Amino acid sequence: MTTPHLCLLFSALLFAVGLGAALSRSNAIFVLLGVELMLGAANVNFIVFDRLHGAGDGAGAGAVFVLFSIAIAAAEAAVGLALVIAACRHARDARLQNNTRLKG
Repeated sequence: MTTPHLCLLFSALLFAVGLGAALSRSNAIFVLLGVELMLGAANVNFIVFDRLHGAGDGAGAGAVFVLFSIAIAAAEAAVGLALVIAACRHARDARLQNNTRLKG
């Protein structure tokens, strides 16, 4: 296999592991970790396809998409962790099944 195929295979494996973690875990921290793994897999895809189908002028549109994706992932992680901390303080439990109500 060539290098792009291996990178895409790695990305698919990383996405599958992240999806499995997000769907099978009941702890909110592990769900957020699975979402971050899926975003990392998307970032690998951006870079691979930029290298394969880039204009060749060194513009690096894939790298720009990755930077935006990392910024969005950081904001998502901050908001997600804030919600988890608030839910843990209120319910004293990080399990998603036990935290069914959000109060203001």
